[in-house]
Amino acid sequence: MFSRPARRVTALAAGLMLGPLLQGCATLATSAASGLADNLSAAILEQDDPELVRAGAPAFLLLLDSLAAGSPGNPELQSAAARLYAAYAVTLGRAEGRAARRATRAREYGRQAVCAADRRACRLDELGYDEYLALLERLAPRTAEALFSYAIGSLAWLRTHSDDWGVLTGLPRIERTLERLLVIGPDDLLGSVNLYLGILNSLRPPALGGRPEVGRAYFERALELTGRNDLSVHVEFARNYARLVYDRELHDALLQEVLDRPVAAPGLTLFNTLAREQALELLAETDEFF
Repeated sequence: MFSRPARRVTALAAGLMLGPLLQGCATLATSAASGLADNLSAAILEQDDPELVRAGAPAFLLLLDSLAAGSPGNPELQSAAARLYAAYAVTLGRAEGRAARRATRAREYGRQAVCAADRRACRLDELGYDEYLALLERLAPRTAEALFSYAIGSLAWLRTHSDDWGVLTGLPRIERTLERLLVIGPDDLLGSVNLYLGILNSLRPPALGGRPEVGRAYFERALELTGRNDLSVHVEFARNYARLVYDRELHDALLQEVLDRPVAAPGLTLFNTLAREQALELLAETDEFF
């Protein structure tokens, strides 16, 4: 999933709601927890051994659960939990039957994050489609991080429940949410936002209502915004667009670039390592697919 991958995995910031009399102590505790979380996040993102991360991630998830339970009104912390649970559900740990439960938790943490960021969004899931769009238009840039986490948690949930065609009715809402983030989101989120919009627009061929050429434009923008250093963009571009339109030349060129470029990059090493594994798998299937 999940441009700066530091934001896709977690940019953990913890806050302790201890009341005005203990504000100074809360600030110190928050700073210490944030420093610990930032260092742990950096260590995860710089790791080139995905199996080590998979083995250690459950402990980090439990830590996030503990911190989130202590700060239910902290959108940064709820966002962090949503993103890590989403990443673990669809990328890092996809054990049979457990990915869906983790994705459900990711979606709930995303809902809590956007509620904490703007109380008007607390019942976002219950709104009709037109009401949902109207609320999106009223959300300010300060809610962008939480709104992004809500979208990522929802995407993870949809992906792990893809055998239920009914859940796909939620895709238009997620797409509108990501489009709103193109307007209010900070620059370092835009690569990821364009990546996910590329995927959403490449889910179906034109004959079935898909917009793959719109998706291609989003993928190309994501490559530009990330300086082509986030190799997961190449993989998703090849898997979702090039395969959909049977463009083998583009497919192979994107995946070969993944193999040719270094995986080590600040904040990208883990996801680039995973992208290289996926590129090798996709290339091995090329003759059979095309």
